[in-house]
Amino acid sequence: MSITKPKKPKSKNVQKPTTAKVNALAQDTTDATGAYLTTNQGVRINDNQNSLKTGERGPTLLEDFIFREKITHFDHERIPERIVHARGAGAHGYFQVYQSMAQYTKAKFLQNPAVQTPVFVRFSTVAGSRGSTDLARDVRGFAVKFYTEEGVYDLVGNNIPVFFIQDAMKFPDLVHAVKPEQHNEIPQAASAHDTFWDFISLMPEAMHMIMWTMSDRAIPRSYRMMEGFGVHTFRFINEKGKGCFVKFHWKPLLGVHSVLWDEAIKISGNDPDFHRRDLWEAIENGDYPEFEFGVQIVEEKDEHKFGFDLLDPTKIIPEELVPVQRIGKLTLNRNPDNFFAETEQVAFHPGHIVPGIDFTNDPLLQGRLFSYLDTQLKRLGGPNFHEIPINRPTVPVHNNQRDGHMRQTINKGRVAYEPNTLGGGCPFQAMRSEGGFVSHAERIDANKVRARSESFFDHFSQATLFFNSQSAPEQDHIVNALRFELGKVETPAIRERMVFMLAQVDKSLASRVAEGLGIGVPAGVEGPLNQSIPADGDPKRFQPKRVGKNVGVSPALSMANTPKDSIKTRKVAVLVAEGFDAAALAAVKQGLLNAGAQVKLIAPRLGQLKGNNGEEVKIDFSFLTSASVLFDAAYIPGGERSIEALKGVPKALHFINEAFKHCKAIAATGTAVDLLQATYLADKLKEANRKGAVVVDEGVVISRDAPPAKVIAEFIKAIAQHRHWSREQHDHVPA
Repeated sequence: MSITKPKKPKSKNVQKPTTAKVNALAQDTTDATGAYLTTNQGVRINDNQNSLKTGERGPTLLEDFIFREKITHFDHERIPERIVHARGAGAHGYFQVYQSMAQYTKAKFLQNPAVQTPVFVRFSTVAGSRGSTDLARDVRGFAVKFYTEEGVYDLVGNNIPVFFIQDAMKFPDLVHAVKPEQHNEIPQAASAHDTFWDFISLMPEAMHMIMWTMSDRAIPRSYRMMEGFGVHTFRFINEKGKGCFVKFHWKPLLGVHSVLWDEAIKISGNDPDFHRRDLWEAIENGDYPEFEFGVQIVEEKDEHKFGFDLLDPTKIIPEELVPVQRIGKLTLNRNPDNFFAETEQVAFHPGHIVPGIDFTNDPLLQGRLFSYLDTQLKRLGGPNFHEIPINRPTVPVHNNQRDGHMRQTINKGRVAYEPNTLGGGCPFQAMRSEGGFVSHAERIDANKVRARSESFFDHFSQATLFFNSQSAPEQDHIVNALRFELGKVETPAIRERMVFMLAQVDKSLASRVAEGLGIGVPAGVEGPLNQSIPADGDPKRFQPKRVGKNVGVSPALSMANTPKDSIKTRKVAVLVAEGFDAAALAAVKQGLLNAGAQVKLIAPRLGQLKGNNGEEVKIDFSFLTSASVLFDAAYIPGGERSIEALKGVPKALHFINEAFKHCKAIAATGTAVDLLQATYLADKLKEANRKGAVVVDEGVVISRDAPPAKVIAEFIKAIAQHRHWSREQHDHVPA
């Protein structure tokens, strides 16, 4: 795979790569520049404008093989979209381990810090169709395909570390419930409807996941600013055959950030491709997304020491109990050449593993091992989907599989079986010492049953842990999300059952949600609370079991504790009109660029505008083609003519009010302070007229005549905080 200007890893343990990687897709990539138009068979086409007819006005002839080939290909261009994770974006890159992990695993891509392993990553929403918005409240997929020297390894995960259900038997029910309702195909890419909450209200095991999806984690600022998780507990196996349990994490170096729900709704209208565009533009700009790869390792002897079951996919291992070791870094540095051929046709499968990594008996993972393969057979046309260029391993493939729909490989020889003598016994089986995959030997002595372990019966303690670990603003957002979602539910009994379920998580949470719905917290519900029978035994009663000890609060679960020391790649809008303060704009813009931010100029019209010194600048967007929700912060330079003009532009005033409503950093210098008098920020102007003063109040930075350096420094600090949630305690801004 091609490596474009790889950045030197920060870890001191990482050595400089010894060789550059070869682009594995190069042989399958074409460029039509300077080429003649041809048929699929390479025949040059003389006329691509007209079909073959009997006379100029006669019927088209069936013998027109060029037309038939062209229209047939067009008719079959669309393959079935993914049932879930249909809408996504992808990127190429590489992974580099910081130091050898041989103590825990023999997987070769986790051994040598000098080796860069090519990867392809696909981010996605889950519930919506390909045509839905990027900003739906939803789980985000985070799937990584490693092209290792031992074959393909797929780490298929999400941006949330747990899942709704414990057993794959319930997966079709979950998806049927959250998808648009059967009778009218409404709503698209949304969980705020009766069938989803009807299902959830009968499935206590989903409550931990519900806390995550109703939190700001479900509306990330970008793919580059969200965590990733393997969800399940896997195994590492070392060269001696010793195993340990492992949980996988991806930690974004830009921190974990989100948008507000009101903002998400407006972004969906302004730019439904917001996340996909953000990823593409960041890579094109050289702002390569980076994630550190982390692992939580648990020795086999400690499997049962926790207050939860390691095999339960609705549970996390709190980082306070088992810290995350950051062992390598993922860098995304190349956009796809063709969306369909790469991002759409890429096929991930949790069963694609390499020696040194193995499964556990997680019942959700076990079901996925069947489901993913079955899905690819249908979606990508048959058993040869692994031969599509984006899915091919970078190592040779030798097996006795032949024929089948869309076979790409031309196999030589007469032998397609083993053992054999006619082919010299080839291909041979590999010994363990030769890198042959050997499944972990686990003793199993049990009856065949349809049942669930009692260690899976605690459905609320980690939901409570998550809620208690959130900051006050994050808790407020969860309450509002539940009020919104359940407010869309038309069946009163479902709302009441859900409020009672919330009371098992936190009574204050239930009371606040109930208040917004205009109901009380029910004292009980009719029938068993848990109708996922026979998961919790006796269907006539419900007794949640809490096994062992659990931590009370986990700071790692709150985004309030994410790194806030950088404004790299943050987008800052600068509002200007003819006659703006050119010196102030130049100084602030340069300061922001030096800090790694992007600066875009927005004005009443496109084209060129003159500053108060006569110099012209190019405008990036007009107020008609942009909005505050597409930016992370806003700056307004002074200039009497410019400010007077902006006062007469309602969209400019709305831009400022809306940025303030969404708790973003805002700066104004010189006469721009007067513009704020016409906005909701007027009460922030105290002391702004004091000579040399820089007023900083809840992320609003104002100065009439302070040196630019002082303003820039305070503005950068304000942007780095991401949001200033204290503003939400005030009256809602009319924007």
